[in-house]
Amino acid sequence: MRQSIEIKEVNSKKELKIFVKFPFRLYKDSPYWVPPIIKEELENFNPKLNPVFEHSEATLFLAYKGTEVVGRIAAIINHYEIEKQQIRKIRFGWFDVIDDVTVTELLLQKVQEIGKANNLDFIEGPLGFSNLDKVGVLTYGYDHIGTMITWYNYPYYVTHLEQLGYIKSKEWLEHYFDTTPMRMDHYKRMADVIKKRYKLKELAFKTTAEVLPYVDKIFALFEETYKDLASFVPISKRQIAYFKKKYISFIDPEFIKYVEDDQGNTVAFAITMPSFSKALQKSKGRLFPFGIIPLLKAKKNPKEVLFYLIGVHPDYQKKGVVFVLFDAYARTYHKKGIVKAIRTPELETNTDINAIWKDFDTVNHKRRRTYRKDI
Repeated sequence: MRQSIEIKEVNSKKELKIFVKFPFRLYKDSPYWVPPIIKEELENFNPKLNPVFEHSEATLFLAYKGTEVVGRIAAIINHYEIEKQQIRKIRFGWFDVIDDVTVTELLLQKVQEIGKANNLDFIEGPLGFSNLDKVGVLTYGYDHIGTMITWYNYPYYVTHLEQLGYIKSKEWLEHYFDTTPMRMDHYKRMADVIKKRYKLKELAFKTTAEVLPYVDKIFALFEETYKDLASFVPISKRQIAYFKKKYISFIDPEFIKYVEDDQGNTVAFAITMPSFSKALQKSKGRLFPFGIIPLLKAKKNPKEVLFYLIGVHPDYQKKGVVFVLFDAYARTYHKKGIVKAIRTPELETNTDINAIWKDFDTVNHKRRRTYRKDI
């Protein structure tokens, strides 16, 4: 006889730990899944620590077959999105299940019930709280290792969603490119011309302390650059402060590039960080006592980097300012022996960001999308 499935809401610290740790068991045999840091995942759902809860709420669910956990999901309401942008949707994220479509159906039903109770029009996911969270279900590239800022999933996730009537909402592309043939002389020549023409200056950072005064400016330009995209949700000052605390120690200051005009206004920026994927696999979700060691090694001697964020002020887009960034990175990558750069998910409809990379011999190695369904 088929064992019944029970869906339970997460209501305790013990259950939250079970929620966070479930993927560790689900993907224990996968060479491509990259585990999160357990402590950070727990803090992510703590309203006292994560400022995203100032305008969002989340309800977490676990699916059980008997005493065994077989799935999880987060139902997320972003009130800014609903009230200010008039996008009446409920998000689902942190979605992981065994290969049983009934488990997926019952978990999504719980999210839909919350959406219906709040008079929302549709459900979409996988999504986090904001643009700084992970996004999308992987639809192509299952044989490539994940990153610290993306979700990994098995192919049957797509099958489940489509079988249940969910349709494509948005699609993201991921690429990588070989950094060794970056044309240093070409970028320098073009960068010199652009800097002289528009009276621009590139700032070089050597310490985290030097970076911190510019983080708020970077995020202000981030919002200006991406505000017209369909997936955009504004980020508060407290969220930016939370980001600083969460990620700044992972980023080598030399991998942050910043360009300003002669009045001190931010013109462009880019942030890359060492690829911590293999180091996180070795750490197995824990920093202490020994999990921090692989991460420190990866930070000190990286061969691959992750292009985390890049932004150019709308007034300077399509004017060649990216050559100033590429010139700076070509020098840094050559100095540090970086051989590969991985671009994080970019909306396929974002023609501006796609144009930035037109001169690179990039490989589209992954695709991911969000799915939606009317409630």
